[in-house]
Amino acid sequence: MSIAARPLQELVQELPADMRAEVRDFIEFLLAKQGRRAKRTLQQDWAGALRNYQQQYTSLELQRQALTWRGD
Repeated sequence: MSIAARPLQELVQELPADMRAEVRDFIEFLLAKQGRRAKRTLQQDWAGALRNYQQQYTSLELQRQALTWRGD
């Protein structure tokens, strides 16, 4: 049976104890990272920030100007 076809738990059991600890640490890191992603919500606190420029620019001009302000 190829390594890819074997269950992960079986593969981990073949590792020395110190390497199994590294695998555990990495798995815990991945789970924590996944949890952080899941909790994030879309931030729109910037909405309306360019309101003062609506009479000065068209929407396309404002997009271009915003890119200039951001340095892109």
